[in-house]
Amino acid sequence: MNRRDFLKGAAAAGLALRFGPKTLAAQAAPAGAPPALAAVEGESPAAITRAAVAALGGMGRFVARGDKVVIKPNIGWDRTPEMAACTNPEVVKALAELVLEAGAKRAVVIDNSTNQAKRCYVRSGIQEAARQAGADVLFVDDYRVKRAALKGEWLKEWEVLLDVVESDKIINVPIAKHHSLCRLTLGGKNWLGAVGGARNQFHQDLDKAIVDLAAFFKPRLTVLDAYRVLVRNGPQGGRPSDTELRKTVVAGTDPVAVDAYACSFFGLAPRDLPYLAMSRDRGLGEFDLGKVRVEKRAL
Repeated sequence: MNRRDFLKGAAAAGLALRFGPKTLAAQAAPAGAPPALAAVEGESPAAITRAAVAALGGMGRFVARGDKVVIKPNIGWDRTPEMAACTNPEVVKALAELVLEAGAKRAVVIDNSTNQAKRCYVRSGIQEAARQAGADVLFVDDYRVKRAALKGEWLKEWEVLLDVVESDKIINVPIAKHHSLCRLTLGGKNWLGAVGGARNQFHQDLDKAIVDLAAFFKPRLTVLDAYRVLVRNGPQGGRPSDTELRKTVVAGTDPVAVDAYACSFFGLAPRDLPYLAMSRDRGLGEFDLGKVRVEKRAL
């Protein structure tokens, strides 16, 4: 895997804190230091995505000139954006634009979908949105899926997408939604779209699989789409009535904290998702949001 150290020392954007009854209390970051998480609420998915990344110090903190950057959304289902089964296309487009504006040589959007890939890419709106931003949209190529040593506690090796692991940087872009088997599917479970093989085997011990995959891929940035969330009949839903508007994007350098924050959109606590505590114990991040600096605003 080819990885470069991301740029350090970017100043935090001056975003005002916003407190609300449906959100967790934000913590002020020390002067000159960006927060670990930024949650921005607003009417435009693209605008709140840009604002959330700016609050962390800007995309230049994560992407170096000449990088190949993989943007990994959830494009798993043959559903339109109104069904909230796939990442909002405007969020993906905004991130691709930011990556290229930061000087990346290439922005790649890819996912190993569950339904037929070409239909998922088109119906989700992600294919067209990403291409409009100048990103390369790739389908999974069986010749570019190779077995790799994950060295996990449960998954010792597995087939991974070379187009993901051979990148310089990875941005994980999940959507927040209900899941019938594991309660919620967030950033951790989104890694199932970066691997091949018989993925149904992961359900033998899904929490351990999620942690092992997260430890292997290690994103530079996680951007959670919670603009329209799927609150029932996940992971693919099927009716607009299964969704609720939250009009929020959460960006963070701590992927565990991002998923922990997302629990609040569903009335759950981080302890309700076993993989979060397991991820913390593996040193992947913090699930106790009282220990995490969070900055929030409304546009």
